[in-house]
Amino acid sequence: MTKSRVRTLLLGLTAAAAVAAAAVAYADLTPWKDYKESDAVWVVTTVKVDPNMGDVYLEGLKKTWVAGNEVAKKLGQIEDYKIYRSTLPSSGEFNMLLVTKFKSTADLAPSKQRYDAFMKEWGEARQKETTEHAQKAYPGMRRITGDYMMREITLNP
Repeated sequence: MTKSRVRTLLLGLTAAAAVAAAAVAYADLTPWKDYKESDAVWVVTTVKVDPNMGDVYLEGLKKTWVAGNEVAKKLGQIEDYKIYRSTLPSSGEFNMLLVTKFKSTADLAPSKQRYDAFMKEWGEARQKETTEHAQKAYPGMRRITGDYMMREITLNP
């Protein structure tokens, strides 16, 4: 390829990139007019579970994270929770999602009343068992790769 053809190709690619960037820059959506965000908020933790440790980690989550979320759900402190696992466990930065849905961000604020209610329901024996299990077992089988606070976006037609 000649220098002039390379130069023409590069100029064309540069122009195309500028047009694409301008199209993105001119997107002018207005919140509550063009889209709305949910009051509900999802806290998403991405986890990289080591190979062949998925079921062992799930067993631990059942005793700790799931059990705690069941108490919080019973008390109305969360709306729901989910665990998602990749069917391709060895690919990417994470292979499991731990998702907790709150009615609003107000439910994430510190609250002595919610804490006391949770601890009364949870109990000291389970607190000690959970802390020991999570501190001793989890670091050897998984790595938390991220935490996110997400809201659902609904675009208006």
